[in-house]
This record gives sequence, C-alpha cells and structure tokens, in this order.
Amino acid sequence: MTISTKEPGSRKRLRRWVVMETTSGVLLMLAAVLALIWANSPWREGYAALAETVVGPEALHLDLPLATWAADGLLAIFFFVVGVELKHELVAGSLRKPRGAAVPVFAAIGGMLFPALLFVIIVLTLGDSSALHGWAIPVATDIAFALAVLAIFGRGLPRALRTFLLTMAVVDDLLATIIALFNTDSIDLMSLLFSLIAIALFGVVVRSRKPYWWLLIPLALVAWAFMHDSGVHATIAGVMLGFTVPAKLVHGEKEVRTHVFDDAVRPTSSGIALPIFAFLAAGVSLGGDDNIGAVLVQPVVPAIVVGLVLGKIIGVLGTTALITKVTKFRLADAIGIRDLLPIGFLTGIGFTVSLLISELSFPDSVHTTGAKIGILIGTALAAILAAISLRWDSRRARNADMNQDGIPDKDTALIDDEN
Repeated sequence: MTISTKEPGSRKRLRRWVVMETTSGVLLMLAAVLALIWANSPWREGYAALAETVVGPEALHLDLPLATWAADGLLAIFFFVVGVELKHELVAGSLRKPRGAAVPVFAAIGGMLFPALLFVIIVLTLGDSSALHGWAIPVATDIAFALAVLAIFGRGLPRALRTFLLTMAVVDDLLATIIALFNTDSIDLMSLLFSLIAIALFGVVVRSRKPYWWLLIPLALVAWAFMHDSGVHATIAGVMLGFTVPAKLVHGEKEVRTHVFDDAVRPTSSGIALPIFAFLAAGVSLGGDDNIGAVLVQPVVPAIVVGLVLGKIIGVLGTTALITKVTKFRLADAIGIRDLLPIGFLTGIGFTVSLLISELSFPDSVHTTGAKIGILIGTALAAILAAISLRWDSRRARNADMNQDGIPDKDTALIDDEN
C-alpha cells in the first residue's frame, strides 16, 4: 500500500482537529456567517466579484466562476467521502444487514418525502407554480453540520443515535446525488462514457496491490472533467469514485481501504472543500438590488423553511412510528421514539447540500435568493430546535428497554466528550 500514514506529530494533530465533528461544523458556520457579513457590507460588490471571477482553461471548457468551481469541483471531494462512507456502510457497516438498517432507511425516505410534499403544497397554495423545480431543496441533510450539533449538545445520549443519524444522512445524500443526476437539460453521452471509463480504471487501480496516488489523482480528475462536460453534475463522479474503494481487507492489509481513503481525504473535505463552498454559496445579499421584503414573501421561502423544520419532523417521527408498529422492525438498542424528535430536527439542517440543489434547481432565476434565504432560516431554526431538544432528551430518565423489543438494551454506550 503506498498511502503512508507516517507524518509529523503537529500535522497529525491538525488533521485530527480538522476532522472532529465539532470543528467541521464550526468551520461551516463561520464560513457562512463571514459570507453573509461580507455580502451585506458596503463592500458587497467585492464579494460578488470574487464569486464571479472566472478561472480555468477555456480550451477544456473549464473556464468557470469560482462559485461554480466550489459547487462542481470542491463538493466533488465531499461527495467522494460520502461515496466511500456509503460503500463501507453497505459492505461492513450499519447498512450491511437489512433488518438493522431498515428503520433508519425508512425514516430517511419519510424524511425526504414529507418535506418535498409540503414544499409542493405551499408553493401551489401560494400561487407560484414556477417554483416547483425546487421541490428537492428541503430533502437533504448536511452530514457535517448535523453531526457537529449532535456532538456538542447530545452528550449523555446513546451513541447509537449517532449511527442512526449517520445512516439517515448517508441515505439522504445518496438520494440527493440521484436528484443532482437528473438536474440537467441534456447529456453528452460520449463524455459520460469517457467519465465512466476513467472511473472504471480508477476502480482497477484502487483495488490493486499498490494504488499509487500519481495514478489515482489524474484518473479522478479526468473522470470529474468528463462528467462535468457531459452535463451530469460533476459531484456524481465523486460518489462513483468513492464507491469503487474496497470495503473489505485486500492483499493481506490490516486496515480496510475505505478507512484509509476516508482518513486521507476527509481533512481536505472538512477543512477546505466544505467551508469554501459554504463561503461562496451562502453570501446572500439582503440589500442592494434585491428588495428584501419582496424576497421574503416569495412562496419558496416559507416552503423551504416549513419543509426543513416541520416536514423532516413529520417524516422521520411518523415513518418510524408506523414502521415499528406495523412491522417487526425495531429501533437499535437504547434508542426510543422520543429520541427521534431531536434527530428529526437535526435532519432539517440542509445547508451545503440544500444550497447545491438550490443552485441546480434555480440557475440564474428570480427564486435563487429566496431559496438561499429559506435554507439559511430553516437550517438555523432546525439547529436551534435540535440543540434544545437534545438537552431536554439527555436530562430525562431512560429505561432498560428503550426500543421496546422485549430485550434489555445491551449497547448503551453514550456520546462522550471526544468531539
């Protein structure tokens, strides 16, 4: 294996700090706040000029604004990590056994359907059918932000809640990438074919005895470039590349490669890619050319806020209650239905993925600013309500059979202070 884990102690400590869930969440929040401040300051034109600065080779059709580079390029790194994580969960983790994964998977699906349904009902009721393209905006969950809130405010609660939330968030993001796949007007099949060939070659190299970085990185860049050129959103390449990484031990190694690649790439994703994307996507100007009053009354704003906050709660709690009542599926050890109130709020933290889908749904349209404002308001409300409900839940007494399966809970480990 050519991926070395030997590095100076200071660099190792920095990497560990960057990938901590609390750190990644704080970096996201700071990036968004900084963007909002700059975009609404007397120097707002500078922010807009930065986001619209075009860089890249024109001959390769990659002369793109920085904001597009962040959404298409840097987020592909994040989605590579999502792909690696999903591959591991499907092969060796919480999604390996259908019976154990059934409840969070169904909860995730319910937590996507109800926000979309409420969004459609609200925009139609308020008479803005042109906003229907944004139905997918409130369905996604920001893994980094949600896990950060859980790590900070969920201390004393069962660690199984983290696994439940992570499973839901991974399913959310998988379906969100599928949504991104269909958010395109046309597809260049030849470019798509070349991208798939590069992904297949990446898969061969990543499974070989010596997966050299000097082969993997160029193949990943080629796959990304052709995917971008095909018209399919380039983040799909990131997920597919991540999915090729082996999740079982190969060539006599002591650690699975999904863990190795996750450890190698996650610091870049958490410490660079996500904060930069948040900074370039969250800078909504509330003044200047936009009349903030007119923007706030756009139907898309309450539709997104209600979808993220109320839709997620109804979907997660309602689906879980139904599944555990009418089937033999049960929640994991130490988790009760009451624990899913804060989990439902946590899944309403859409942020980065919702911002991405908003840009795909409303490119250069009058709904873009309203959609971003709705995402920021909905995410903030969901995060605050999640924090309050997590502390409320942690102070309540717990019984010996929280999941009510007739068997005393065994896995009762708690969320500690490590993150």
